[in-house]
Amino acid sequence: MDRALPVRWWHGGRFADAPAYASGVQIVGVRGQPDRATARRTIRAALLAALAEASGLPSSSIRLCGAPGAAPWALLDDGRRFALSISHDGDLSVAALRLDGGAVGIDVMQVADVPDWQAVARDYLGPAAAATLAGVPAFARAWSEREARLKCRGLALAEWGACDEPLLAACTCLSLVLPDGYAGTVAVLPAPCPQR
Repeated sequence: MDRALPVRWWHGGRFADAPAYASGVQIVGVRGQPDRATARRTIRAALLAALAEASGLPSSSIRLCGAPGAAPWALLDDGRRFALSISHDGDLSVAALRLDGGAVGIDVMQVADVPDWQAVARDYLGPAAAATLAGVPAFARAWSEREARLKCRGLALAEWGACDEPLLAACTCLSLVLPDGYAGTVAVLPAPCPQR
C-alpha cells in the first residue's frame, strides 16, 4: 500500500468536499455518531447521496440491498448495480462504493491496546505477517488490510490458511486518510471487462 485515498466526510446532510474518485472507487465516512444504529443509518444516507451524485439519479431511484452479514450492493432503477462495503469502529464509519463494476472491500480499525495482538496476528494474519509486525499500530494496519481483502472477495473472517492467500493477494489495497488513532484500508479487484 503506497497510496492513500481521501474520505469524503458526511456532516449535516451534505458532504464537506467535492467528489473524489480514484480508480472507480469513492470513500465516504461519518464521525461522532452517538450509537451504532445511528451510525448505520447515517453512513447509508451518505452512500445514497454519493451514488445519486455519481449516477445523476435521485436517491429515490437507488436501493441499498444485502442481508446483514452479507456484502451490500446498490441497485439503481436504470438497472445498474454497484458494489459496496461498509465498516464501523469507535466513532467512525466508512463505506466504499465501486463505480466501475468491480468488487470492493473496506475496513477501519481503531488503534487501541490489544493485549494479545501477537497471538491474534499469528492466528488470523499468518506466521509471516505476524513476524513482521512491530506493535499495535502495525497490527491495526495489517488487520484492516486483511479484513478489506476478505470483504472484497466475499469471504468471512477465519483463521489464516495458506489456501486463501492467492485469492486475497489478487486484491490491490490502498490505505485511507483517517483521523489519528485509526487505520483503514480499501481493497479492490480489477474491474471486469465490458461486454460487447
